[in-house]
Amino acid sequence: MDWSNRKDILVFLEQKEGQPIRSGLESLTAAKMLAGKTGGKVIGLLIGQDNGQAAAVSAPFAAQVLSAQGAAFSSGANDAFVLALEQAVQQTNPAAVLAGNTPLGREVTARLCARLETAGIQDVIALSLEGDMPRWTVPLYGGTILQEVESERLPLVATLRSGCFVKPLAGSPGEITAFPVEVSAGDFSVKVRETVREIAQQADLESAQVIVAGGRGMGSAENFALVEQLAQVLGGVVGATRPAIEAGWVSRDHQVGQSGKIVAPALYIACGVSGAAQHLSGMTGSGYVVAINQDEEAPIFDVADVGIVGDAVQVIPAMIAEIQARREG
Repeated sequence: MDWSNRKDILVFLEQKEGQPIRSGLESLTAAKMLAGKTGGKVIGLLIGQDNGQAAAVSAPFAAQVLSAQGAAFSSGANDAFVLALEQAVQQTNPAAVLAGNTPLGREVTARLCARLETAGIQDVIALSLEGDMPRWTVPLYGGTILQEVESERLPLVATLRSGCFVKPLAGSPGEITAFPVEVSAGDFSVKVRETVREIAQQADLESAQVIVAGGRGMGSAENFALVEQLAQVLGGVVGATRPAIEAGWVSRDHQVGQSGKIVAPALYIACGVSGAAQHLSGMTGSGYVVAINQDEEAPIFDVADVGIVGDAVQVIPAMIAEIQARREG
C-alpha cells in the first residue's frame, strides 16, 4: 500500500446532545493505529449546529478537530452531513475515513463512497496491521462467521462497531479549527420539517458497564421485573431480546442484538435468553458473560463464562439476596 500521498486519518465524530458518542471516540483508537502505519496524524470532524462542547471533549484525543457548524446541520439533515464530510475529505486528502457503525455513520460513509467511487467496509470489529495492507474483520450472518477484508482503494472508508475498540488515552488537546461549509437549498434532497422526540427514559446500553438482559424464558411481564430488580441492585441497565420486546415487557429502547443495540459491557447477565445468533451478534464484545437458562443445550452457554442451568425466576431472587447479604456483611 502506497501511503506517500495520503497519510492523515479522518474520523467523523458523531455527537448526541452535545457530546461525542462512544463509537466515534473509539474510532480514534483505530485511527491512531492506522496513523502509526501511514506516518500521518488523526483529524476529527464534528458536524452540528453547536459543536463547542463536543469539540472540547474530543480535542485531547486527536491532533486536530475540524468543526463544521451551522443551522444547516440539524438532526436528520443528512444531506448536509454528507456534503461536509466530502469537503473535509477534499481538504485533508486522508488515507482513511472512519466513523462509528451507527445508522448515521453507515449512511454518510456509504454515500461518501458513492461520490468518491471507492469501497466501504461496514461493522468492523477488529483491525490488523501485521502486513503491508490493513486487514479489517467484519461479522457475517449474525456474527456466526468472521471475514477478513482488505481494500486497495484510497481513501479507506470504514465504520467501526461500538465496544470493539477502547477509547484512546487523552493527550495534549489538538487544535480546534472552524471548518466552514456552504450549504444551499439545492443541496438537500430531503428536508426535515419537524423533529419529534419521544418522551421516555432512554436506556444507555452502549456505555453501560453492567447489563442484565431478559429473554423469552422469563415467561411474563411480572417475571421480567426480576431482571429490572437485579439490574438495579448491580447499578446496571436492563437489556432484552426481541421476543421480550414484542411481548411488551419492556420498551424497544432496551433491545440488544442485530436489530437492536450493539453493546460491550464489563458484565453481561443473560436471564432466560436462549442465545439466538441475532442476539449474540449484539453482545459478543462483553467482557464477562453469565447465562441463566433451564435448557442446558441453549446456545447462550457457548459464549458464557459462567453458565447456570436453572429457572431464572428462581435463580435471580437468590442472586439478589446473596449480593445484598454480602454488601451488608
